[in-house]
Amino acid sequence: MTITGDAKGKRFYQYTAIDEFSRWRFVEAFEEHSSYSSSQFLEHLIKAFPLPIECVQTDNGQEFTKRFASYGGCDKPTLFQVRLQQHGIRHKLIRPFTPRHNGKVERSHRKDNERFYATHRFYSLEDFGRQLKIYNTRDYNRFPMRPLGWKSPAEILKNYLRSL
Repeated sequence: MTITGDAKGKRFYQYTAIDEFSRWRFVEAFEEHSSYSSSQFLEHLIKAFPLPIECVQTDNGQEFTKRFASYGGCDKPTLFQVRLQQHGIRHKLIRPFTPRHNGKVERSHRKDNERFYATHRFYSLEDFGRQLKIYNTRDYNRFPMRPLGWKSPAEILKNYLRSL
């Protein structure tokens, strides 16, 4: 990623959620990886996704769980886990050190590197967030995918919602 202007030297993070059925994806930009950012992302995801969310699968990062924390209080839930509980959403953790268990997200990040990060510059967190949202809506969610019978995630989700 090329960060320039006032943002030079800063780090930005992309949070990603992918629906297992439709492969519809929601992304958002943050300045930090933290339980607070993760809980904010969850709240925005819940508002953006047109169906109730039953389960969220994450890796074992400390922004999601204290499962492997080396300090006391490992059994205390993170803010992210508290928000999941408040919404009645089950939290599934992948097996440690097996990123392939989050294969859809990992693949989408590889595609992001090829199609988005290699060709864009970001001048601020707001600029990064704006460009990321446009790319996701215009390109990723409207891109036909072989596993979806050459339909886009947006088409699959739209057709499913019509059938309800």
